[in-house]
Amino acid sequence: MSTLLPRRRFAAALGAAGTLAVLPAAARAQGAWPSGRVTFIVPFPAGAATDITGRIIAEKLAQMWGQPVVVDNKGGGNGLPAAEAAARAKPDGLTLFLTSAMTHAVNPSLYDKLPYHPLNDFEPVSQFGRLPFVVLVRPDGPLKTLADLTALLKAEPGRHNFGAGSLPARIAAEMYRQLAGVDALHIGYKSNPQAFPDLRSGRLTFMVIDTTNGRLQIDSGALRGLAVTTMTRDAKLPQVPSTVEAGLPDFQIWTWTGFYAPRGTPRDIVARIHRDLVAACNDPQVLARFENLGGRPVTSTPEEFGAFTRSEIERWGRIIRAANIKLE
Repeated sequence: MSTLLPRRRFAAALGAAGTLAVLPAAARAQGAWPSGRVTFIVPFPAGAATDITGRIIAEKLAQMWGQPVVVDNKGGGNGLPAAEAAARAKPDGLTLFLTSAMTHAVNPSLYDKLPYHPLNDFEPVSQFGRLPFVVLVRPDGPLKTLADLTALLKAEPGRHNFGAGSLPARIAAEMYRQLAGVDALHIGYKSNPQAFPDLRSGRLTFMVIDTTNGRLQIDSGALRGLAVTTMTRDAKLPQVPSTVEAGLPDFQIWTWTGFYAPRGTPRDIVARIHRDLVAACNDPQVLARFENLGGRPVTSTPEEFGAFTRSEIERWGRIIRAANIKLE
């Protein structure tokens, strides 16, 4: 899952490179693995949603493994540099890739050639989370419903912008644009939170982002939610209608996160990581922290996650082709 947390507790530990070493609270006897520091490569900047949820799990796994767990942020480039680094890492289980649909389901349909293969270069470990999107606008403007936004964009074609700091967010917004039959110009950002000031100031008219990032903005009053891209309302955003209620029932889309290891990582190590990840995700204290953020971790077996990845490549490909989305 992708979530933002208040970052005060992490600020002192963040270095210039955007890494965080989570030290174990207490070491305990371990087998041959892990024999040293474990690194989570994350294709987003420090403070982004996937990064912060990864830190929660890193903290718990460091306790369980008796070794430091480092979150290594390699944001930018639509995840290509991070994915390539993870794919080329030594397959000893000490480097894991915590990523999203962007690198493993979206990029294959947007790039003619990738520096990595989403299936052949990785060992699936487990899905980690799944999130719908929410349409956001400034809180003090006249737009109160999704119908209001659609009417404005139709009345003033080409005069409005939307922002996105990730490919899934961009594609979700393009899907809305196509289904609603409206015109708006995309403005790109390095991460979704970087676009929030421009949305509040009016430089952007709307955004479509994951509900975890969106919920923090809505609950604080910083932004207004118009619709959640699900059949029913989100339990953590009960005041925001679903796209079915909002009159655009075909606007159903979600993103996800998951863990991969480099291809060739021994099966017993993948099994160990999966077992401990599931245990960490079910720890009562970890669950409480995720519940406070608006959701629960979602895990799967390596086999299930591999099949899920293949199906997601096909699903996002259909969305991208239907919306005729091209890289600029």
